[in-house]
Amino acid sequence: MSAPEKKPNVHGIFDPATWTVTYVVYDAPGSSCAIIDSVLDYDPKSGRTKHVSADKVVEFVRANQLKVEWILETHAHADHLSAAPYLKEKLGGKISIGSKITAVQKVFAGIFNLEPSFKQDGSQFDHLFAEDEVIQVGSLTGHALFVPGHTPACMAYQFGDAVFVGDTMFMPDVGSARCDFPGGDARALYASNRKILSLPPETRLFMCHDYPPNNRPIQFETTVAEQRAKNIHLHDGVTQEQFVEMRTKRDATLEMPVLILPAVQINIRAGHLPPPESNGTSYVKIPLNAL
Repeated sequence: MSAPEKKPNVHGIFDPATWTVTYVVYDAPGSSCAIIDSVLDYDPKSGRTKHVSADKVVEFVRANQLKVEWILETHAHADHLSAAPYLKEKLGGKISIGSKITAVQKVFAGIFNLEPSFKQDGSQFDHLFAEDEVIQVGSLTGHALFVPGHTPACMAYQFGDAVFVGDTMFMPDVGSARCDFPGGDARALYASNRKILSLPPETRLFMCHDYPPNNRPIQFETTVAEQRAKNIHLHDGVTQEQFVEMRTKRDATLEMPVLILPAVQINIRAGHLPPPESNGTSYVKIPLNAL
């Protein structure tokens, strides 16, 4: 990973329904920007979608006269649906994810028994990033960082002194992400976190989610130094063996995310809905006793 070079502007938009933070990273008003981990509002009771969260992104981008170059996904999320196609329609930009999304597509195409026409080559996305591939956003130069563990295809994105860590870690008082989804690996997640935490101590880290304990206010920005000193799962001194033991025991107690079944089906399609059936309606499948 490269050392921090520049301090970009970062604007976070918190979605309370899914505890997700969407980011806009940019140099200055009027410059190019990238959007990271957008949210499509979804009501699991009715199957209705809305664009309340995404429209906040649109409003910010337009208010600051930004040009969207990239719409980035850190991974195929299991806790919210992506609004990437909607944002591309409204603002432009290329929808992108890490190249190992193909492994996730292969696994879940089988679990959901998706239509034969579903391609498992990542072609639903405009671009697939390789490890350490350069991401140019106007005057900002970023890098795609391969950080598997939560899923086999997780990416973090570094722009100057800011790293968007996806679901590798959370705020220090929350810890780390689960590893029990298909393809998850606690040993890999430990290594990915040490990779991020090897950056200079002042490096800013931006979380994809916050699940605040003890009624503290929502927070989603920390630093390498703070994580190394205070993260309850990953502070300096925690060994890989200790982390794997903790993570395995903890994951065994967790329920599946409320939106995992609709979210994964749509997110492995780059946020596009499944193709409409003969009545013109799109459907998501609910596999019984499969997860």
